[in-house]
Amino acid sequence: MSRPTQVSMQDIAKAAGVSPQTVSRVANGSDAVKPETRQRVEAAMERLGYRPNYAARALKHGRFQDIGVV
Repeated sequence: MSRPTQVSMQDIAKAAGVSPQTVSRVANGSDAVKPETRQRVEAAMERLGYRPNYAARALKHGRFQDIGVV
């Protein structure tokens, strides 16, 4: 049984016809995106089943909200 693949921001960008940076801006709620573009990106996210990778975000920003027990 194969594992489902994670949809990346690059996949969304390709489907919406925008840059990965634009997808990132939409995902992070930036106002620096035209409403038409935001709508196109959000539609691609919905269609492809995009889910944010919170573990990757935590690694990038160095913030974890989980407590580990040893």
